This record gives sequence, structure tokens and C-alpha cells, in this order.
Amino acid sequence: MPTQYAIQGATAREISASAEQAVTDGRLRPGEALPPVRALADRLGVSPGTVATAYKELRRRGIVVTKGRGGTVVAPAPVVTSRRPPRVPEGLRDLAGGHPDPAFLPDLVPPGRLSPGARSHRASPRLPELEEASRAWFARDGVPYSHVTFAHGALDCIARLLSVELRPGDTVATEDPGFHHLLDLVPALGLRTAAVPVDDEGLRPEGLRSALRAGARAVVLCPRAQNPYGSRMSAARRDELLAVLAEAPDVLVVEDDHSADTAGGPLHSLVTAGGEGPARWAHIRTVSKHLGTDLRWTALACDATTLARHDGRLLLTSGWISHVLQETVVRLMADPATGALVASAAVAYRERREALVGALAGYGIGAHAVSGLNVWVPVRDESAVVNGLRSHGWWVAGGARFRTSTSPGVRITTADLEVRDAARLAGDFAGVLAETLHTYGG
Repeated sequence: MPTQYAIQGATAREISASAEQAVTDGRLRPGEALPPVRALADRLGVSPGTVATAYKELRRRGIVVTKGRGGTVVAPAPVVTSRRPPRVPEGLRDLAGGHPDPAFLPDLVPPGRLSPGARSHRASPRLPELEEASRAWFARDGVPYSHVTFAHGALDCIARLLSVELRPGDTVATEDPGFHHLLDLVPALGLRTAAVPVDDEGLRPEGLRSALRAGARAVVLCPRAQNPYGSRMSAARRDELLAVLAEAPDVLVVEDDHSADTAGGPLHSLVTAGGEGPARWAHIRTVSKHLGTDLRWTALACDATTLARHDGRLLLTSGWISHVLQETVVRLMADPATGALVASAAVAYRERREALVGALAGYGIGAHAVSGLNVWVPVRDESAVVNGLRSHGWWVAGGARFRTSTSPGVRITTADLEVRDAARLAGDFAGVLAETLHTYGG
């Protein structure tokens, strides 16, 4: 259906709803232009003001953007869709998913008995054993643990924190490149994104300062195993960022330490036990990367105000985290065999990550991967590299869905890339770059 006929309606509400539905079902695609206001008004028989109001609502909700003389176009990642990766072509080695190696995940054995009868889990939402284990988990790395609670995964937790702290139109400082689902979540909540560049040591201080001066009221970052760049915050960078944050004491700082047990390297947290950290803070840890991707459980340590606001909203929605899930997690956390398996995973992930970075360096190809499961390789043409590696049997992730304004790159998940395969992948990568240079020039 031509674009001009994909949008119907007689009121601003109907027009915006029609356009949103067209984006949702794919009749209007990212980057596609909407009709000019007057042209659509004439076709629908409404006033230009009615169409302009509809377009304003679509912009407010992050579904379209305005490009000056380029008109109004569907946003690159409209909030009613998702930056889901393309399906992995059959027969290719999948290095695009960002997932852990299944060989290092323990068997999930739910508890033999379920919670007896009907009782109010809202009165006791957290199992005492798991709460105690969570406090010990945080204490291991010096994270304050006076106030601890649970959530259904990192994004669920972040969404709740942002929704109770901020109002539509407020700004959140996020990493660039950063986790693609977070980049979609922020506008879906009616918030604005201030992209802060990262390097191997984490957020760049000058970028964070600019975001805060522009009005950012919250900061979301990964202190290690940053996805997709592989950053790990250094002690020096932590101190620099704390100095910047001291200029904005009311800002909520959210640390997503999603791979705490397999990141590779120590935690240098902005949330320090010595009291030098921000007044408003939250430190999130999940188990999906080292205990199982189906374990949608998150531990949250935070300040007293954040705890009250988070749990108050949780009580109004799901109420609590499944006790069956909690019992499964606490058993695994206490199991010595599982602990040994997780320790082995951390070693293997570091060896595999470093093997690929070293092999690429042998061809003069720079890559970033200080910690975590992924390697970020800057390239000039993402599509050419992705398609070129596909011809060699590899499937990697184009960087566009992780970026806001930083330079192109590709993300390679090395979690299950054996050390012996790194040299072959690096050789194929070098060959693809040479072909791209020959085809498109320097």
C-alpha cells in the first residue's frame, strides 16, 4: 500500500493511531517519509492543524522524527517496534546473539514442592535465604547492601526505576554504543536519550558532563562487560565520573552489572561503600548470563528512597517475584558444583575474547573487548562486513542497532567461539576488509 493510503482518520487521534498501526505492522518502515501535512489533510478532508497535531503526538511518542526540509519520517527505531536482530541464516556460525555458552550453564532443577496453598506473597515478597545471599553477593565487591530488593530481570528493573523517577520528556544519559533494548526502552517510556560515548574504560567524562548540563536526570551504565563495546570501568575513570556527578547530586545513577560473575576483571563501581558515591543510586545484578537465560531474576541494591519507590510500584503491578524462581536461584547460588562451573566460564570467556582480539591485531585490525562476552570491531561499512563474513560462514551483528551517533562497527559474540577458531575468523575478517577496500576504495 502506498504511504499516503496507509494513514486514515478524521481526527488527530484517529490519524496518529492509524500511522502507529501502519508502523507496527510494517506498512510504514523506518526512514520512510510520511505525507506532507497539507497533502494528507487534503486527502483526508481535514484541516492541516488536525494532521499537524497527529504528527506532533507521533513525534512525542518516538514513532516519527522531523528532518527539517526532509519532512516527517518514521524513526530509525520506532518505539512500537523493536531492534530485533535478523534471523540467523541456516548453516552459519552464529556469533551475533550475545548469549553465554550453554556448556557453562547449570541444569535448572525447580524445587520439588511448590508454595503450599493460597497465601499473601505480598506480605513476604523475598525469600530470606535469597535476600541474604544477595547481600553477600553485593558485599563481595564493596557494593552497599543495606537496602536490597528483587525484580524480573535488568530491563524490568530499569524500566520501573525510570518510570517512578522521571516524567515524560525527561532525559536519560545512556552509553553509545549501548545495549539496543535499553535504547528502545527509553523512548518507549516517553523519555529522551542523551548519548554518551564510551571507550575501553567506560563512559567518557566529557560526554557525561555534556549530558548532565543538557538536563539529564538519570544515567544508566554498565561498569563492566559493557554491551556491545566490552568496556570495564577503571578506578581512574570511576573517580573522574564521580567528580562529574558531584555537579548534579539529584541525578539517579543506575549501574547494570549484568555479568558480575563472568565479566572478567574487578568491579570499580560508582556506588562505593565509603560514602563517596551519588546520593541517588541503584546497582543491578542478574543471573541470566551465568546461571541460565530463563532465570528472569534480578537483585537490586539501592538507596532508601529508590527502594521505596521501586517496591511501591512493584506492589501495584506484579507484586512479587515468583517464589519458585527464587528458590531455584538460591539453590544454584549455594551449589559448589555450579560455582565451579561459573568460575570455569569466566576463565573460558576471557581466553576466547582475548584470542580473537589478538588474532585480529595480527592483521592490524583494532578491536575493543576488555571484559564480557562480546568484541566490538570498528569498520567503515557494517553491511559489507556482515555480508562478507556471511559468505565465509560467519554471522555477526551489525552495529547500527547499538549506536546513536558513534562510528560504525560490528559486534562479535565470543562466548562459544573456541580459541582454535579465532585465527580463522580473524583471517576471514581481514579478507573481507581487503575486498571492501578494493570495491569501495580507501
